[in-house]
Amino acid sequence: MTRARITIDRDFTIGEVPRRLFGSFVEHMGRCVYTGIYEPGHATADQRGFRTDVLDLVRELGPTVVRYPGGNFVSGYRWEDGVGPRADRPVRMDGAWHTLESNAFGLHEFADWAREAGVEVMEAINLGTRGVEEARSLVEYANHPGGTHWSDLRRRNGAEDPFGIKLWCLGNELDGPWQIGHKTAHEYGRLAQETAKAMKLVDPSIELVAVGSSNRDMPTFGAWEHTVLTHAYDEVDYISMHAYYQEHDGDVRSFLAEAVDMDGFIDDVIATVDAVRAAGRHRRRVDISFDEWNVWYQHGLDTEDQPHRVADAPWRAHPRLIEDTYSVTDAVVVGTFLHSLLRHGDRVKIANQAQLVNVIAPIRTEEDGPAWRQATFWPFARMARMARGRIMRTAVSSTKVATRRFGDVDEIDVAATWDDDDGRLALFIANRSLESDAEVELDLHGLRATAVRSAEVLTVPSGGDRRTANTLESPDAVGLRPIHGVTLDGGAVRLTLPALSWSALEFDVSPT
Repeated sequence: MTRARITIDRDFTIGEVPRRLFGSFVEHMGRCVYTGIYEPGHATADQRGFRTDVLDLVRELGPTVVRYPGGNFVSGYRWEDGVGPRADRPVRMDGAWHTLESNAFGLHEFADWAREAGVEVMEAINLGTRGVEEARSLVEYANHPGGTHWSDLRRRNGAEDPFGIKLWCLGNELDGPWQIGHKTAHEYGRLAQETAKAMKLVDPSIELVAVGSSNRDMPTFGAWEHTVLTHAYDEVDYISMHAYYQEHDGDVRSFLAEAVDMDGFIDDVIATVDAVRAAGRHRRRVDISFDEWNVWYQHGLDTEDQPHRVADAPWRAHPRLIEDTYSVTDAVVVGTFLHSLLRHGDRVKIANQAQLVNVIAPIRTEEDGPAWRQATFWPFARMARMARGRIMRTAVSSTKVATRRFGDVDEIDVAATWDDDDGRLALFIANRSLESDAEVELDLHGLRATAVRSAEVLTVPSGGDRRTANTLESPDAVGLRPIHGVTLDGGAVRLTLPALSWSALEFDVSPT
């Protein structure tokens, strides 16, 4: 039996929960847009071609901000191709994913879809093949009320009111040799600085994200961030982070502990950002946009739907690309990534799970068919809804599990929030043990739990195993079920959690 003690003190907090922490990502890649969020002719499609079955699931999932239109796609994208009458929009060859892009869905459609979904738009600009002029033109088109060339074109194209986009990404992964328009840190840093300056001259209210390293294993990691921010620190508000994880060679214990790597990655980027701040004597603080993260099975799958093989395929419109099917194990890991992001909510102000539909996504669809929730849908949906108020510091004393990559790691991983406005404490717990249930005691200081509002767990279903997943044939195989036997004993809370599980609990609490 795994044993764990979690201590929370009402006076030890990290900061307020950033609402943009629960973001997602829509890229013109594979079937994320076409037959994902947009499919005219589908039985559920509205008059604009939006799949309302997907919209319903997106609202249930609860993302607050969605990054668009890429991703690698944006580094060769002409935003002008996706506005105006559809009959006049050109079909382009997208080199990033070796696909044909019809441009039937563009900025206006995404802005309308985002409004329906209740999410904020996070717009990425092309700094791969384009630059300062195209970026400032796009800001004028999107945000200026009228009376200028680009704003009046928007109005003629059907949007009388500005889109009011506040959050902008200055390109995507330009440190990567695979990227169209790959640049050195000095080249990108100067371009980002000048582009940011020009964009803010059009709309001073916007917030800008500079491109950080594509992943922690890049040979330029650390030096890239330092150089880029040395150029652009005063013009940008955030630096980006990207990370994808997977199970390697059956090493499931290390996979379940990958949030340890995410914690370290975030801490390293914070240290680099603050070193530039100190060296440059900057007063303001640049924070982090972790705008791509997820489980993604990139290696060992030599199939046509993987990025290293798509160039061998014929040119196609919205082919199936990296449509990973996620298991119970993956869902537990995704839960721990959300814990890591929340624990760093004082500096990680934006995060986007990549992607929203079909492409390594919590939501899957079939063309002319149904939509369903993947196993990873549940941790995101519950944390997006329940994490409110202040992020609490948690002290965990737990049985350890030995891992190849990270040494001994706590079997219990935790994040918590307290909303003192409505007296609610939310607790999120992962049990990384593959074999042992966990006896957990929550010790509260300065707070007293008076009632259990809700208690749910995601774990291996009866008759299943750790690889059980939701599929077209069995869309509800993995989900949340009630936790029974949660007890309140004075100032302590006690419960038992099954092996390989992720749980979400809410308590009514009062200060003591």
